[in-house]
Amino acid sequence: MEVNKEKYAADLSSIKEARARISSFIHKTPLMTSESLDAISGRRLFFKCECFQKGGAFKFRGACNAIFSLDDQQAAKGVVTHSSGNHAAALALAAKLRGITSYIVIPKNAPQCKVQNVVRYGGQVIWSETTIKSREETATKVQQETGAALIHPYNDGRIISGQGTISLELLEQAPHIDTIIVPISGGGLISGVALAAKSINPAIRVLATEPKGANDAAQSKAAGRIVTLPETNTVADGLRAFLGEFTWPIVRDLVDDVITVDDTEIIKAMRLCYEILKVAVEPSGAIGLAAVLSDSFRTNPAWKDCNQIGIILSGGNVDLEVLWNSFSK
Repeated sequence: MEVNKEKYAADLSSIKEARARISSFIHKTPLMTSESLDAISGRRLFFKCECFQKGGAFKFRGACNAIFSLDDQQAAKGVVTHSSGNHAAALALAAKLRGITSYIVIPKNAPQCKVQNVVRYGGQVIWSETTIKSREETATKVQQETGAALIHPYNDGRIISGQGTISLELLEQAPHIDTIIVPISGGGLISGVALAAKSINPAIRVLATEPKGANDAAQSKAAGRIVTLPETNTVADGLRAFLGEFTWPIVRDLVDDVITVDDTEIIKAMRLCYEILKVAVEPSGAIGLAAVLSDSFRTNPAWKDCNQIGIILSGGNVDLEVLWNSFSK
């Protein structure tokens, strides 16, 4: 599938510009393989370990690109965002590197480990209620009071371009892969990954994966429009957002399908990451492996030729108390 550069909020050139802008700040994350997991899945798997990125997740790429894209006058007023965790920490860290103030609106149900990361990186935490509406309204109020630049967690071309740098690295590390499986929530990660990957190799498959308790992307693809849910219910706290006006057209056009998995499959995949890969992965990060191991993927004839699969381990900021409780269940 060819990528129409005029249609989207980012393209291969903006992603390459992002790479040049952020390369001195980010980690080029390793690619891991496991013969044991290959045997379990019946495919060759290549794990892109964004859990080893600064801030513990892929989000630092987009946040860094957005913050270092600001002119000095904008940057002097600081930045504001709303996030349940990884984008919050990423923006706080990127702002710290640039020497500017960050105002981080965080819902009251955010994992404690992610809140602690924001504080550690010097972000000013402002609490909101748990709904997207409350988060957005609180962020808008802070923006009006401070003049800070709003950096949306995913619905922003600079964010999408930053996340797309993952594809540039992945396809250099494993140019032979035929499929990439990516967690989906607001769509910033998969939008960047799909734009870059399909610009480089139009034949590559890009599959999204999300929890059954937050399956708005699958419903959106089926309906041909953005579908939002009255509530979400999943252990994957990073996958509870809905698609945005900039991410939806890319997901609609360039993502080949959405695989949904239940929370027990996610927790099983986390366990395999710990026990076999020896990598600490949060639920949202383990969902790609869960998708590959799911019956819906294994038995779908459409994906029988997906033999060399890149899996984005998107983050490793796991609340250990929640993890132990999940394992014990």
